[in-house]
Amino acid sequence: MKISGLLKLTALDFPEKLACTVFTAGCNLRCPFCHNASLVLGRGEEISEDEFFAFLKKRRGILDGVCITGGEPLLQSGIDEFMKKIKELGFLIKLDTNGAFPDRLSSLIDAGLVDYVAMDIKNCPEKYPLTCGVQGPFNEFFVPFKESIDILLKGKVDYEFRTTIVNELHSLDDIAKAGEAIKGADRWFLQCFKDSGDLIGEELSAPSKEILDKMKALALTFVKKCEIRGV
Repeated sequence: MKISGLLKLTALDFPEKLACTVFTAGCNLRCPFCHNASLVLGRGEEISEDEFFAFLKKRRGILDGVCITGGEPLLQSGIDEFMKKIKELGFLIKLDTNGAFPDRLSSLIDAGLVDYVAMDIKNCPEKYPLTCGVQGPFNEFFVPFKESIDILLKGKVDYEFRTTIVNELHSLDDIAKAGEAIKGADRWFLQCFKDSGDLIGEELSAPSKEILDKMKALALTFVKKCEIRGV
């Protein structure tokens, strides 16, 4: 496991749980609005597993869970063993993923190694390559992401979908088409883009509250619950 950061306490990352957040290095995508460019490009610090688990053992009885984020955690070849060690210490696990690796996601869920999944919905299918910073026909590119969506919609594990809204990348029509792809989902969070100062792309801007409210109303025609974050 390549660990590139540790947030020792969060009450926000894992719904209704007190947790820590561990950041993994590397990602298969290059989303221009990504706020963790250093992690994606492998320029972050490095923390050993021994150091992480020494910290975690001291937090038994204090923390409820561990959030594993990135980068893209499912790129890590040792992710299953890493999760097993966390579980053995009695912690719940929340996984953040972009959904590009449905087989790995399904395997972890079936093994009971993950308790909550937060999957990014980057955009409507037609704009997935653009929004992910890659090139290629969307119909082929979107296939694994749709497989991951369908895995979560089966309801074997608690989950949420989330979309970071960027003025230059998302329209109301895009939200409608994205909503169709996750129709019937339990939760969809629309996150207002914020410039962290560590972005991959340039000249991106946040939507207005008015636009976000319209997107939320539209999203609610497809999913059971939608909320806006970051405003």
